[in-house]
Amino acid sequence: MTKPCYLKLLICLILALTTLWVYWEVRNFDFVTFDDYTYVAENPNVQSGLSKKGLVWALTKFHGNNWHPVTWLSHMLDCQIFGLKPGMHHLTNLIFHIANTLLLFLVLGRMTGELWRSAFVSALFALHPLHVESVAWVAERKDVLCTLFWMLTMWAYVRYSEQPGLTRYLLIFPFFILGLMAKAMLVTLPFVLLLMDYWPLGRLHSTLPEKNGKLKTPKLTVLCLIAEKIPLFVLVALLSVVTFLAEREAVQSLDDFHLKARIANGLVSYAAYIRKMFWPNDLSIFYPYPQTLQLWQATASGFFLITMTILFVRMGRRRPFILVGWLWYLGTLFPVIGLVQVGTHAMADRYTYIPLIGLFIMIAWGIPDVLERWRYRQIALWALAGLLFSALTVFTWLQVRYWKDSIVLFTHAIDVTDDNWMAHNNIGFPLVQQGKNSEAIAHFSEAVRIKPDYAEAHVNLANTYGLEGRFEEAIQHFSDAIRINPDFADAHMNLGVIFARQGNLDKAINHFAVALRVNPDDATARLYLNRALQLRRGQKKPPYR
Repeated sequence: MTKPCYLKLLICLILALTTLWVYWEVRNFDFVTFDDYTYVAENPNVQSGLSKKGLVWALTKFHGNNWHPVTWLSHMLDCQIFGLKPGMHHLTNLIFHIANTLLLFLVLGRMTGELWRSAFVSALFALHPLHVESVAWVAERKDVLCTLFWMLTMWAYVRYSEQPGLTRYLLIFPFFILGLMAKAMLVTLPFVLLLMDYWPLGRLHSTLPEKNGKLKTPKLTVLCLIAEKIPLFVLVALLSVVTFLAEREAVQSLDDFHLKARIANGLVSYAAYIRKMFWPNDLSIFYPYPQTLQLWQATASGFFLITMTILFVRMGRRRPFILVGWLWYLGTLFPVIGLVQVGTHAMADRYTYIPLIGLFIMIAWGIPDVLERWRYRQIALWALAGLLFSALTVFTWLQVRYWKDSIVLFTHAIDVTDDNWMAHNNIGFPLVQQGKNSEAIAHFSEAVRIKPDYAEAHVNLANTYGLEGRFEEAIQHFSDAIRINPDFADAHMNLGVIFARQGNLDKAINHFAVALRVNPDDATARLYLNRALQLRRGQKKPPYR
């Protein structure tokens, strides 16, 4: 084995062990009350493990407003092997993150021939605090899994670009398709492959100077390179349709989120992610959508983005890595910047998992380029790298600890954000489980105060009032939830139970009937409806529980 191979192996070992050490505590972490229960802990289809029935369900159902069968199958495999031990599910995420880090290092090194700069980018990717959410959150398995196939697609594409041929070309597609089936984030990958054609692969005709008089790969025109990727764009179009169908219930209307507000929030978010990359403080699992955005914030962010884009385009001829890194960041973040608003969050740390690679490339190639003529360049670079990664290791280790359980996680979110109604709502569940109903009521009440139209918080508050025997208050909040969402099956079910206990069978029957209409397969709603009908006819049945 040659010296460079030994060095690559050593770098891979250091990257893997450092990442493992920083995230090692996740093996003791619990599921959190934000999607983890929907995805795994209370999902019977996933808990059943791998099966033909599970495969059909994963391929055909839009569960949780998503279509990602490969992600579902990975969760099923975890349940098949580990059951519902949350620590093992966390460790699977960590293994994928380490694999992504090593693949990024190897693929980037193969494309550029730059060992240490590739290692620097990979270390930033592995250890940046903004990436903790993607790794330490079981429900974000789709993030680390789709990135694995992203990296494998890049690897297959690099091999094809080195020696074009049908066999190598076709190898790109299995990885790309599996990635699309893990998370829709791969819709921007064909765009990134075009950027790679420009730099570092140098496949674009008349864009990069020849190196030592020899071309590494055949140079093609822009149209040829685009035509080469048409099958990938076709797959992207098909997946986009499926994704829209899956997420249509979660897509917010323009009445709730006006287009101007979305554009303003998108501009601010683009700048905010960059700020958080350099200073990753006050990170939260949920960032509430601002009620109002100051005009100056959106204007300043837009001016910054336009100015940087113009500057980097001008620099692109001499320093193509600057332009490629910047367009990588802008392009890969665009689908989740909020123009199509899915959910009610303003931004999310997990969205930076792939986009920040572009900015990391700009830093890794740009700083040595700026210091090229400085006498003490090597010493300065090693010293800066040492300080940077020491700081990132500590910050990320601290950030990982916030994901220990729901109470720690959402307490932190409440501390670092304002009016975080989602955090107040989600911290209530574990408090109820611990018998701390008074504290849970306080948090659910705060969620309702901040967001009066939050039907789920009304139901949670009503359920907790019911546990305390405060039925009139429970009825009020169940009724509020139904007013907000007339088809809220749980609200109808629980309100029906209260009316049945009070002997008001007519109202109970009405609510059970609505719950059954909304969920025709709900056996409990059918049982309660039949029981209420029998009681009304004078047949005695066991009391409701």
